[in-house]
Amino acid sequence: MRITKQYIKDLNYKIISAAIEVHKQLDPGLLESIYEECLFEELKFKGLYPKRQVSVPVIYKGKQVKNDLKIDLLVNDIIIVELKSVNEMHPIFEAQLITYLKLAEKPKGLLINYNVTKLIDGVIPIVNDIFANLPER
Repeated sequence: MRITKQYIKDLNYKIISAAIEVHKQLDPGLLESIYEECLFEELKFKGLYPKRQVSVPVIYKGKQVKNDLKIDLLVNDIIIVELKSVNEMHPIFEAQLITYLKLAEKPKGLLINYNVTKLIDGVIPIVNDIFANLPER
């Protein structure tokens, strides 16, 4: 399989569609862990390949530190999905996802806050240079 911008855009659409379905079924107000579990199942139902709580090693000055990062979901080994269930999104959440993308060497991430009335209002897509350097098709 060739990874292209179009492939990632299509995958992104499927992930957001799955997230919307979970939001429709559960509504806002639950714990992040509940949304994570349900989104994991919905992504599998849609034929995608999610992984939960994926460890990402942190290398500092050439040495791996003791604690790894844990990303909520990694879909098809390409898109990182970080979930929140908060009243207000903070810039640090975006910074965290940007760091995860860098350390995991992934091209795209989705920051999804389930504590909103309309889920699409809680979705923040983030891409990096890896994505920018991919072919269109």
